[in-house]
Amino acid sequence: MANPEESKLDLFLQWLQLNGVQQRGCKIKYCDSNKGFGIFLSADDVSDGNFKALFYEINFGLLLVVPLDLAITPMRVLQDPILGPECSAMFEEGDVDDRFLMILFLTIERLRKNSSWKPYFDMLPTTFGNPLWFTDDELLEVKGTTLYHATELQKKKLLSLYEDKVKNLVKKLLVLHGETERCEKFCCFKFTANSIFWTRALNIPFPCSYVYPQVQDEQDNTFSSFNRNAESDTSKISSGELTDGKGLEIYGVEGQATEVTPASVQGETVWVEGLIPGIDFCNHDLKPAANWEVDGTGSTTGVPFSMYLLSAGKSHLQVEDEISISYGSKGNEELLYLYGFVIDNNPDDYLLVHYPLEAIQSVPFSESKAQLLEAQKAELRCLLPRSLLDRGFFQAGTLQKESNDKCNVVLVSNYSWCGQRKMPSYLNRLVFPEDFLTALRTIAMLEDELYQVSSLLQELVGSNGERQPTDKEVRAAIWESCGDSGALQLLVDLLNMKSLKYQAQFLCCSRMVDLEEGSGTEENDTELLEKACSTEIPEEYTSFEANELITREMMSKSRWCSIVYRRGQKQLTRLFVKEAEHALQLALSEGN
Repeated sequence: MANPEESKLDLFLQWLQLNGVQQRGCKIKYCDSNKGFGIFLSADDVSDGNFKALFYEINFGLLLVVPLDLAITPMRVLQDPILGPECSAMFEEGDVDDRFLMILFLTIERLRKNSSWKPYFDMLPTTFGNPLWFTDDELLEVKGTTLYHATELQKKKLLSLYEDKVKNLVKKLLVLHGETERCEKFCCFKFTANSIFWTRALNIPFPCSYVYPQVQDEQDNTFSSFNRNAESDTSKISSGELTDGKGLEIYGVEGQATEVTPASVQGETVWVEGLIPGIDFCNHDLKPAANWEVDGTGSTTGVPFSMYLLSAGKSHLQVEDEISISYGSKGNEELLYLYGFVIDNNPDDYLLVHYPLEAIQSVPFSESKAQLLEAQKAELRCLLPRSLLDRGFFQAGTLQKESNDKCNVVLVSNYSWCGQRKMPSYLNRLVFPEDFLTALRTIAMLEDELYQVSSLLQELVGSNGERQPTDKEVRAAIWESCGDSGALQLLVDLLNMKSLKYQAQFLCCSRMVDLEEGSGTEENDTELLEKACSTEIPEEYTSFEANELITREMMSKSRWCSIVYRRGQKQLTRLFVKEAEHALQLALSEGN
C-alpha cells in the first residue's frame, strides 16, 4: 500500500502530465529530510535495445520540458477572474509589487480545497530552513552578523504586511471563492508563502511575443497589450481531469495571462520572476548537472513557449544520479537567508563591510564631508568576495591578474595632477574596492587635508565658479590631499576595532567583536562542527551509551548551518583584516 508521500507524488506526476509537462529520462523522487524532493536520471520503462539512445539523450540532451503556460507569474495573478480585479488597482497604484501578487496567489491557492493547483501545493514543504523559521535559540547562533539583523527586519516587515494588506484581503478572496471555513487558517502567508516564493522562484526570460504580443496599431504603429477579458488569451492547457481512484480530481490549470507594461520589454525578451512547477524541484550544486533554458519557437523541444532542462553533458552521470542546477554564485549568507542551506568552504562566500550613515553626523566637519561624499558618488558599503584574496598580498599572482593590474595603474595614476604624491607600490595588490576606499578617505580627512581639497577644487572651479568639478576630479583631489593611510586605518578599525579612537564614534561594534560575542572564535566554531560530524563510536560502548553519545553530539540543521556561516564570516574577516593591516603599513612607510 502506497504511503501518503508516494500518493502525493503520484498525483503530482499525473498533474504534470495533464498540463503538458514531458519527463524525458528523468523522474522526481524524495532525496532526504534536508533536500526534500529532487530530480534524478531515470531508465524507467526503457528496454535494453534502446538504452543507448536514452543514455545519449539524458547526457547530452533534454531532460524535462514544461510549458510556460504552467508558470506562476504576476501576469497570471492579474488575469485571475477573482484575484485580478482585487489586485489590479493596488498594483497600478504602487501599493504592492509583483512579488506580493505571487505570494498572495500562493497563499490563496494553497488554502483552497478545490484549487486546480492542489497536487502541486501538496508537494511543497510546510516548513523551511531559512532564518525566518529558526527558534529564538537558533537565531542567537548568528547574532552579530548581517544575517541576524536582516532576519529581524524581514520578520517585522512580513508581520506588518500581513496585518496591513493581507489579512482582510485574503478573507475577502476566500469568501469569493466560497471557502468561508478556510478564512481563519491562512497564517501561512506570514512565512510559508514568502518562503515558497523565495526558495523556488526564477528570473525567467519570457519571449516578448508570448507575454507582450506585437500588435500593430493602425493609428500609431505601437504595441498594444491584450485586453484582460479578450478571447485571445492563451488557451487552457487541458480541460480534462483525472482521478486517483479515491474521488480526488486533478484539474488542468488555466492559461497564462498576457499583459505587461512596455517598460518591462527589452528587445526580444521580457524578464519576469515566476515559479515553474517541475523544474523548481531541482536542487543546487556548485557543479550543476543541468541548465535550464527557454524555447520560444519549439525548435529545440517541439513545444513552443516552454522551459526545458538541458543536461550539462557530463558523461560520468549514471542512472539514479541527481540532476542539479546552479542557483547562481551565492555566498552562505544569501544561501541561508533565501534557501535555508549553506556550503562548507563556499568559494563564493563574501563579507559585507559598511560604514554607518548615521555615524557621519558625529565626525568632524560632517556637513562638508557629506557634500564631498555626494559629489564623488562614494559608496558607504562594499561586498568583499573571497575570490579577491586570490590577488591580495598573501596569494600568488596570475597572468590575468597582472593584466587587470595594469588597467588599475592607468586609472589611479591620473589622480595626482600635481605630481606631489607618488604612485603606491602596493596598488596592484590592494583588494578593497576604490569606491569604498574613496568614501573612507573622505570620512577620515583631517582639518588641514579638507582645506587642501577645497583649495585644489577651487582651482578647477575658478573664481567665478564657471563649472562644477566632476566626481573623478573630486576623488583625485581627495587622494592627492589624503593618500590612503587614513582610509586604511579606518577600514582596519571597521573590521577589527584595534584602536579605540573611533569606538565612541561608531554606532555599531566592530565586525570581529560582533561575530565573536557569545559564539567565541573561529577555532571554537571549528571544534563544534567537528564534534557534530563525529560518527565514530568506540566498540566497547553499549547500545545505550552509543545512543546517548549520538544524541549529545547531534546538532540541528539550523544550528549547523548557522555555525558554518558565522565561521566563514570570521575567517573572511580575519583574512581581510590581514590584507588591510599590511596595506596600511605600506601606505605609512611610503607617505601615503
